[in-house]
Amino acid sequence: MELRRHPLVRKLLSLDLPTTDYVVAGSGALLAHGIRDRIGDLDVVARGAAWKTAAGLAEPVTAPSGHGRMVLLCDGDIEVFDRWLPGTPGTDELIAGAEWVSGIPFCPLSQILAWKELSLRPKDQADAKLIKDFLRRG
Repeated sequence: MELRRHPLVRKLLSLDLPTTDYVVAGSGALLAHGIRDRIGDLDVVARGAAWKTAAGLAEPVTAPSGHGRMVLLCDGDIEVFDRWLPGTPGTDELIAGAEWVSGIPFCPLSQILAWKELSLRPKDQADAKLIKDFLRRG
């Protein structure tokens, strides 16, 4: 399926967030590279106008990590954060380092791999293996 036609990506694009002010983090990069065709939601790290737009659509709450705030949109299918996980680069650095796929900014797979390898969740460990296999195939 073409990335921009994926239901989660269509929901993200419908928010009309300025692409210079956000990056898709988490498992979204696996979707973008065709490593997985099903993910639970899209995690978006936003600043400036993108954060202001998201925060205007729903009340920001404390992120599950306790690090920063988040807004749940589209029945929880889109999670917009004002910063990513503790110990990761800041929002500006994440956005600056984005890799563009179909006109959408994503965190590079190498970054996603590093975060998933640190996670103890079985889902993240499985994703780390998928990313390593993908990168090995080149």
